Amino acid sequence: MASNSANPIPFSEPPYLNNLPSPYYSANHRSFQKRCRAFIHEHLNAHAVEYEREGTVPPHVWENFNKHNMLIPNMPSPLPVGWLKKLGIHDILGVKVEEWDLFYTAIYLDEMSRSGVSGPSASLTAGFAFGIPPVVKFGSPQLQEKFLPDFLTGKKRMCLAITEPDAGSDVANITTTAVKSADGKYYTINGSKKWITNGIWSEYTTMAVRTGGPGGSGLSLFVVPLKNHPGVTMRRLQVSGQTCGGTTYIELDDVKVPAENIIGQEGQGMKYVMTNFNHERLTIAVGVTRQARVALSSAFEYCLKREAFGKTLMDQPVVRHRLAKAGAELESLNAWVEQFLYQLSNMPKEEGDRRLGGLTAMAKAKAGMVLNECAQVAVLLFGGNGFTKSGQGELVEKILRDVPGARIPGGSEDVLLDLSVRQLVKVFNAQAQKLGQAKI
Repeated sequence: MASNSANPIPFSEPPYLNNLPSPYYSANHRSFQKRCRAFIHEHLNAHAVEYEREGTVPPHVWENFNKHNMLIPNMPSPLPVGWLKKLGIHDILGVKVEEWDLFYTAIYLDEMSRSGVSGPSASLTAGFAFGIPPVVKFGSPQLQEKFLPDFLTGKKRMCLAITEPDAGSDVANITTTAVKSADGKYYTINGSKKWITNGIWSEYTTMAVRTGGPGGSGLSLFVVPLKNHPGVTMRRLQVSGQTCGGTTYIELDDVKVPAENIIGQEGQGMKYVMTNFNHERLTIAVGVTRQARVALSSAFEYCLKREAFGKTLMDQPVVRHRLAKAGAELESLNAWVEQFLYQLSNMPKEEGDRRLGGLTAMAKAKAGMVLNECAQVAVLLFGGNGFTKSGQGELVEKILRDVPGARIPGGSEDVLLDLSVRQLVKVFNAQAQKLGQAKI
């Protein structure tokens, strides 16, 4: 959107920003939201569509965000307060790092997606959101000392490399191998990674590799050097949406990595990856909800002024019907995501992963469906303008091309729907066993 102020067009803002009562957002949250919107608008969103059109975000955008600690909010809450303070990072736009919670995170993610296109924000955030957290959560003190000072201050860029050409959502079938040397000092990695967001700009990555036998129990995580490292070849991939996100193909040919670069324990990689996925899926759901808002509110505004057959589109019952159905889906999703944020803020991390992991997968899948509905409605109501890469419908045309980027990464939609129910059955069986009932 063009303005820093709240947009009055229906469906354009979450309810709390339309001065409706909310149990979730404190005065401090609301104050941060205003500062956050102003900063992100000035340094990113004002030019986001232009960046997406050109396929790249200028380096100074990363530098400005990093300088003001505005990449830190991508990390899971609570933040790694000890490390941040040790590195001189005490606040984020006035919010003390020790006071940061998931609703601050959600506000930040919502504002980062307010341009409507996901590429510009994705170009900045993947390393902090997905690459660094496993090092923080599972890395040894020695590994953290080696890498976190550069990663958390943005001196070195980082990404997450899980997906492979033949192993997307099927993480357990990763084929990239890491073989330990006879003297135990290093591992040699061979294989390839595909669709890696931000990879092309990253000095390092958190990478899943096979150190053991087949299946998830044979996977481990490593911090692997990328840019200019012997044996590593990278090239950008052209994708239909999120064009400036730096989607990358990585090939690894006898890449030597010090043994101390392993994250946690050998053979525990699958567990670490799945824990990381919960944060990734929730962040996607938050950002996608805002994208759906931008699409639907843009259509709403267009229908108020566009005339056809002697009246505005908004005067046509069929148009109002489309807007209403999409709007109901959107507001339901928003309420569900806020409920997740509240629940996770009031549960121990382990319990949240266990009880809400499946539902988080379901919410991420639902978010992609809702974005698809809102984007489709917007393009249809814009008519020919929505089918054009410039002019009045340029934004909704771009949002529609972003839809697969919401429905596939982080676990593709059908895989997540199946996973969600399997996880719910698993939780039920565990509860039933405690009560002495029969399993299903």
